[in-house]
Amino acid sequence: MVSVGYFLSCEEFGPRELVRQARLAQQAGFERLWISDHFHPWNDAQGNSPFVWSVIGALSEVTTLPISTAVTCPTMRIHPALIAQAAATAAAQCEGGFVLGVGTGEALNEHILGDRWPPAAVRQAMLEEAIGVIRELHTGREVSHHGRYYTVENARIYTRPERPVPIYVAGFGPRATRLAGRIGDGYCTADPDPEMVQLFRSSGGGDKPVQGGLKVCWAETEELGVATAHRLWASELLPGRLRSTLPRPQDFEQAGSLISREAVVAHIACGPSPERHLVAAWKYADAGFDEVYVQQIGRNQEAFFDAWAEKVLPELR
Repeated sequence: MVSVGYFLSCEEFGPRELVRQARLAQQAGFERLWISDHFHPWNDAQGNSPFVWSVIGALSEVTTLPISTAVTCPTMRIHPALIAQAAATAAAQCEGGFVLGVGTGEALNEHILGDRWPPAAVRQAMLEEAIGVIRELHTGREVSHHGRYYTVENARIYTRPERPVPIYVAGFGPRATRLAGRIGDGYCTADPDPEMVQLFRSSGGGDKPVQGGLKVCWAETEELGVATAHRLWASELLPGRLRSTLPRPQDFEQAGSLISREAVVAHIACGPSPERHLVAAWKYADAGFDEVYVQQIGRNQEAFFDAWAEKVLPELR
């Protein structure tokens, strides 16, 4: 049976609202939380981007649900040694119920310090080295590391959870998915693609957890839901490598204008039909996912939580 969590969107909401939504999610019967880690939103209409580590600290005081970052890039904007400390603190705050989800990132967030945006193969090599640094620091030993991409000297993390922080690796193509299978404690992705799930498992992932993200827009009418999803998340449907290479929210807004509303209808469950939302969620269960995290697009949060608590979650279980 797939475990159903809620996806807190740092791109759309400020820190206090995210904390409120976490409370609502737990009350509605969601079992865990995902939270995004961005410097910029995808477009200006989304309008937010709080520092995720501050938000996680607040979440740990109001919910007992496990929390995963979806996902943190520990390679460019923030050195992996600092991510190691942040994740260890988050896990201590959450009393062990924290997963560090990591990925190779997007230029949108990672180019801001003026660093060169490297090709995918280089970013994956950087990620692999960064994960090694984080795991070594999470042992609590003093670490000195002189690698190809990172240097750490005489560093030791003192505040840590009782057990090492699990590190799940995001993958959206075959090469990244194989990397996740080889080095990850779990796998994060967005599309309910059974072939990628199987590739992760056959590449070393075995029976490790697979997490997936699902966007929906519960609304009074399908038309209103589609309009909201198109305005805020048309960029979700951009093809190829555009999502990892465009550098500014304005660029995503311009590219998203090329996405039709028909494409949104085909890819995002919108409107008040519980059946549409159920079908979207069941795709993840059928594809072999262990956990699916549902994001309600837009401000209609209370109606979403009420509807899912009453009409969707019971059917999924």
